[in-house]
Amino acid sequence: MSLNKIFYCLFFLVVSYSAYAQPIDNTSSFKNSEGNKYIRIDYDNDYFTKADEYYTQGTTLELALPAFKHFVLSKLLFKPKNTDIIYGLRLDTYGYTPTSIDSSGIIYGDRPYSANISLGTFATAVDTVKRQTLASTFILGWMGQADGGGFLQKELHILTGNSLPQGWQYQIKNDLILDYQLNYEKQLYAYQNMFLLNGVSQLRVGTHNDKLSVGFNWMFGNFNDRYRSVATTQKDHKKIQYYLYAQALGSAVGYDASLEGGLFNRTSPYVISPNNISRFTFQADYGIVVSYRRIYAEYSQAFLTQEFNTGLNHRWGGLRIGLAL
Repeated sequence: MSLNKIFYCLFFLVVSYSAYAQPIDNTSSFKNSEGNKYIRIDYDNDYFTKADEYYTQGTTLELALPAFKHFVLSKLLFKPKNTDIIYGLRLDTYGYTPTSIDSSGIIYGDRPYSANISLGTFATAVDTVKRQTLASTFILGWMGQADGGGFLQKELHILTGNSLPQGWQYQIKNDLILDYQLNYEKQLYAYQNMFLLNGVSQLRVGTHNDKLSVGFNWMFGNFNDRYRSVATTQKDHKKIQYYLYAQALGSAVGYDASLEGGLFNRTSPYVISPNNISRFTFQADYGIVVSYRRIYAEYSQAFLTQEFNTGLNHRWGGLRIGLAL
């Protein structure tokens, strides 16, 4: 059985379970940039939902170029035959805080302070015949004081005139991030280039996250074929695209170092115990995308159910700007 068929079967076998998606996901069809060469900046912040807690901010810088095919770490990625492949690199930084940043002590039963930075190399394989994509990402990074997450949040709060966070000295300690992620999408239904429904499955394993995701996403509006060849321009290619999208994902959580601490360094002053972790969560993302020729712009909102038993549901918003090269 081919790798694509395995993932297709996996999606339908586990559709009743739930899973995890990292905060910023660059592989979904509704985040498609034109062609196989682009640069994109993604920024998430719960400030967009008038909050300052849990997943408080995240930034991703993406660069896709055919030349990354020869990058040494790209040899670790899946490259199915008879597919168009987009190669790229991404730099991610994420920060997490408890519900209150005004306390100078540990808030037990709340989320620990945590931050990480990582470099990912990805390959997105587009099967134009079977109408499906398989994206693989290898992630190497670091979590803890070494990535400067506390410093960045303090500087941002100084810039915006908000109160300074007081508890970063209790953040999860330095540790290695070494993860591998697979994202699979399969077209289930499409009406011209106005509506698209996909089945989605995601798997991430490693030292930072061990999670499985399944769900659906849809797009409605005016957009180009998401499963066309990235190397050709069709006659009906649209210069202006605008559409709404939504995605629903369940989450089956095995391990989350941003809550439970690093896999190798067990000296963090405060973490969430394994028996307090919510092993099943649900995440909904929705947004609007407008693109003109080579320019891509997006605004999104996300909702995530509680990640640990004493936690709360959480919401955040995001902005993304891209340019096809």
